[in-house]
Amino acid sequence: MHIDYVPRGVCSRAFHIEVEDGIIQSVQVVGGCHGNLQGISSLLKGMKVEEAIARLDGIRCGAKQTSCPDQIAQALKTSL
Repeated sequence: MHIDYVPRGVCSRAFHIEVEDGIIQSVQVVGGCHGNLQGISSLLKGMKVEEAIARLDGIRCGAKQTSCPDQIAQALKTSL
């Protein structure tokens, strides 16, 4: 399954996520903090979607109500 997601309230402009049989195959992020998001994407590869959501959901960036990790969790929820 391919997920194209436009995040809200963060610096990133788009997420492109590949999920196969409930396992994250790849996460590509357009915009945002490149190094940090490249690291997060690498850590998510091979992880179960449910585990990734549990780890990322609700993370905030400073005073913002969301963050790029939280928005990745929101994107992954669309695959359930």
